[in-house]
Parts: sequence; C-alpha cells; structure tokens
Amino acid sequence: MTLVLERRDGRPLRIGHRGAPTLAPENTLRSLRAALREGAELIEFDVLELADGELVVAHSDDLLEVSHGVVRGSVRRRSLTSLREVAPELPTFDEVLAFFVEEAPDTGVHLDLKSPAAASEIAARVDRFGLAGRTLVSSTHIKALRRLAEGGSGIRTGLTLPRAALGIDEDGRLAPVARMGLRALHGALPAVVGRLLSVSRATTLVLHHTAVSPAAVRRAHERGAAVVAWTVDDALELQRVDTAGVDAVVTNDLRIFASTLTA
Repeated sequence: MTLVLERRDGRPLRIGHRGAPTLAPENTLRSLRAALREGAELIEFDVLELADGELVVAHSDDLLEVSHGVVRGSVRRRSLTSLREVAPELPTFDEVLAFFVEEAPDTGVHLDLKSPAAASEIAARVDRFGLAGRTLVSSTHIKALRRLAEGGSGIRTGLTLPRAALGIDEDGRLAPVARMGLRALHGALPAVVGRLLSVSRATTLVLHHTAVSPAAVRRAHERGAAVVAWTVDDALELQRVDTAGVDAVVTNDLRIFASTLTA
C-alpha cells in the first residue's frame, strides 16, 4: 500500500486521533483497533523516546496522562517495565508498527513525532517493518522534518501548525482567546504557506482546524501539498473544514463522519 493523502468519494480522509479515544484509552492497541473498526483510513499516534532510548507510544512526558490518572511523574525517566506497572496497556513503537503490518495492512500510519532527536531511529524502524510508503510523520520540529525528507526513506512528512508551534493550549482557561488568535491567522497564513513548506521540505500541511481557510488550502494545493485539519470533534466544524477542501481530518470521534458528511 502507498499512502495517498487525497479526498476520497467526495469527502476528506478519516484519521483517528491517538486511535479512537472515545471508545478506548488513547494511544493503546485497543484504541487503534477501535479506530480500525470505525473505518479510519489513517490512524494517528504519538511516539516518545525514553531516557534509555526505548521508543513508546505516548503523547507527552506527563505520567498522569499516560497512566490515565493513576500516578503523577515523568514518563521519560522511567523504564518500560516501570511504566507498565502503572500503564499496563502502554505499547512500544515496535508493537504498534507490528499492528499495522499484521492487523491493518490497508490503513495509513500517521505518526506524531514528539522526540525530534529520535527521527532517524524512527525512520529506520518504519522502514524495517516495510511501512515507509504508507507513513506520514508530522511534527512542529522543522529540523527533524528536514532530516527525514533528506534521508530518502520515502516517508511522507507534515509540518504541524500553528497551535503547538505557538505554544497555545486550546484546552486551557485562555482557550477562547487562543482560538480568536488562531482565526486571525486566516488572512496571514496563505501568504506564508509556500515558505513554510519550502523550509521544512514537508509535503503535507497539518493545520489546527481553526486556522483552516479555503485560501490556505488552495495555496498548499498549488504547491502540491496535502492539507490535514486537526483535531475536529464538532459537526459544524467538520462541515466547515470539509467545505474548505482539506484532504484529511483528525478526530477523536470517527463517528461524526457518518452523522455529518453524507458523501
């Protein structure tokens, strides 16, 4: 299978965010399997490097998040054995890659790179499992994306903008202000899309949904780049980014596609 990031049957591709967290604990094999059952064309997950070099599937260094509220602390400072004492379903990167090979041979791999220093090792493992041709690695780390693009692995790269790049937390108490600021980028973003793609050498633009506009999508498409919107859980917002022409949508709840988009 070769990853094609294009709209299918008149609608954007469905990407399960950390699997299907509305149905199973995020970034676990159970969650990935739930996303597969819900018809995801790609499944997104996060890769984090531990202090000993082990690669695990986890969103952040916050152990409270990774253990699903069991214990506080740092993820990176623990060994895999120690982590599994408080987060027994925590998968290694290799276990997730094996899932795509053995259980999801027709599903795209969307890997969110959290540890830029591990980019080369991640690319090597993806290649070892024969998944390079159907993998998208997205990140806010431009240098890591450039290394992947220049490495000749065949892995597709995506530049993630702008929330994480600006240090904005859309879930915090300043979320309304943050969202207003992101919407203000609608006018400015199209003018810099080409430069951002050129600098990062990315072939995909991964936009926070509030920054998606028809102009930004059009400019990316003119550069031959696909556009992915993240993370969309609201039906009206799904309709808006769909109308803007995005190629794929990352969501926590894949069921909103069936209830919102008829195509």
